[in-house]
Amino acid sequence: MLDEAIAQKLDIEKFSSTPNTFCIADVGCSVGPNTFIAMQNILEAVGRKYESKALASELPEFQVFFNDHAMNDFNTLFTTLPPEKHYFAAGVPGSFHGRLFPKSSLHVVHASYALHWLSKVPEEVQDKDSPAWNKGRIYYTRASDEVANAYAAQFAKDMDNFLNFRATEIVVGGMMLLVMTVIQDGFHRSQSAGGFLYDELGSSLMDMAHEGLINEALIDTFNLPVYTTTMNEMARLVERNGYFNIERMKLTDPILNVEGPADMQMCTMHIRAAVEGVLTKHFGSEIIDELFTRFYQKAAKYPLIESKYKKGNLLFLALKRK
Repeated sequence: MLDEAIAQKLDIEKFSSTPNTFCIADVGCSVGPNTFIAMQNILEAVGRKYESKALASELPEFQVFFNDHAMNDFNTLFTTLPPEKHYFAAGVPGSFHGRLFPKSSLHVVHASYALHWLSKVPEEVQDKDSPAWNKGRIYYTRASDEVANAYAAQFAKDMDNFLNFRATEIVVGGMMLLVMTVIQDGFHRSQSAGGFLYDELGSSLMDMAHEGLINEALIDTFNLPVYTTTMNEMARLVERNGYFNIERMKLTDPILNVEGPADMQMCTMHIRAAVEGVLTKHFGSEIIDELFTRFYQKAAKYPLIESKYKKGNLLFLALKRK
């Protein structure tokens, strides 16, 4: 899908006469190796595009910017860079919810499994006087409509900012290639596979609170800053923003295919890697091992409960800067 989008929609003619550097950014890159695979795939696809347009002699040098929060382990990222890479590498610390690059300096922006992270938890869900107060829960999928609407509103605001900033940074004719987890249109948010897992994590925390291992008030003041959109919702947000054309939009199956309890051990590791940082910051490191032991025991039920919701919950989205 990525190759096809670049081959058919990337307008290299519009910027082939600009300085001989092709700039790619992977926002929310984490530490690899998935980011390295994605960057290599993009480089090869762009190279084939130049060849198909009889512009092989004008093939530029490539600059790749790896972006993530400043707390990301950039040391690990750069010590594991592929030795055979055919690009110059640089790190750009900072949130992709803000401005990161100079105006019209990027040709391709890539983001994979990143845009579900919100810039912050919606304020209403942590306000005791708000109808959206999310007492006893850490996520929205099984919460009230008021909580879900607060999360959706925060995602819409964050996505508009993300599109606005990237529109400033990407050249006309340049592209964004996004991979996002989604809930299929027509499914209730409680039927989300990821939502099920986060809810079980919250349930594990509540079990620990009931046993006196943690203070329940700490749970009432904690919510995960994560939101899973739908394909139609994402399309509406892009169209409302107005800076990008939707060139490709396709649902695919997730890479992680959970088939039994043994695989849930790997799933638990993925969830822990994703959210351990925010959990530790709020609850302290002392509870983490116990929490994820309990989470695994609950999540082992996942293949039986949620198997019918595993298909088609990954979205590939190719956008072109107008």
